Amino acid sequence: FKGSSEKVNFSSNPDGAKIYVNGQMIGETPYQMNLSSKDTHTIEFRKEGYETRTYIINSKMAAGYLVLDILFGFIPVIVDAATGAWMTLETANVMAQLEKKEASAP
Repeated sequence: FKGSSEKVNFSSNPDGAKIYVNGQMIGETPYQMNLSSKDTHTIEFRKEGYETRTYIINSKMAAGYLVLDILFGFIPVIVDAATGAWMTLETANVMAQLEKKEASAP
């Protein structure tokens, strides 16, 4: 019913942080993209002069979709199980509050 990916919004304060999803740079904040709902994703926000922030987005079983699949028959259960479509991400919005790096002593 819902597909195997979900739209996730990425933002930071300040804007312009580079976003890395599972180690690959995908863009700069603010940014929006679809992520697979059957996988866990590691998100990093990096900006020069600021501490790197890391977040984990976990996937979980969406019980409502499983119930609908069962009501509509055996085929949707097989399709959603194979594609991961009955999984959902824990959050659709990731906001990083970046902190400035402290200057090192001479």
